[in-house]
Amino acid sequence: MSTATAAPSTHTHVSVNRPNPVSVGTIVWLASELMFFAGLFAMYFTIRATISPEQWAEGTGHLNLTFAAINTSVLVLSSVTCQMGVWAAERMQPRRTGSIFAINRWGMNEWMTLTYLMGSFFVAGQVFEYAELVEAGLTISSSPYGSVFYLATGFHGLHVVGGLIAFLFLLGRSFTAKNFGHHEATTAIVVSYYWHFVDVVWIALFGVIYFLQ
Repeated sequence: MSTATAAPSTHTHVSVNRPNPVSVGTIVWLASELMFFAGLFAMYFTIRATISPEQWAEGTGHLNLTFAAINTSVLVLSSVTCQMGVWAAERMQPRRTGSIFAINRWGMNEWMTLTYLMGSFFVAGQVFEYAELVEAGLTISSSPYGSVFYLATGFHGLHVVGGLIAFLFLLGRSFTAKNFGHHEATTAIVVSYYWHFVDVVWIALFGVIYFLQ
């Protein structure tokens, strides 16, 4: 009587990388925000097509391109500092490991704090620009151009303020966390998604409002 020897079975372990639900949810929400801004662009071009060129030129004549370009540069550079903060978060480095002047050793907190300050500078610059325009007679009710200008830039400004609040939440979570880990890094990543989105939208608005006019 022969004894059959069973062949050893091999089990293959398959690793499945599932997308992060927080990141996916943020991307879906940003897609809806993109449609909102698309509506603002449609409104802008519709009003532009319906009023006289002289009336439109009267409104655009109040814009300060140089000041707006400087303010825009600060916001665009803030995307760079934000991404540097994300890379620090991904390597699980919440704080700097050297001197404050050694930026190559900065952690997420330092980079995100700098991003917050640059975003605050942009908002302050936008408020200053509004004050100058109002003093020059361009208000939200003074002309159709004034209405679309303040609505488009104002809604974007509110989104920037929302991003600044998100940075405060991110920094507060980082400082209070006993161990900086995956959840804190994920928060940094999704906040960066939003901030990059806000920057890209402003680049489009800046090009349309200040260059195409």
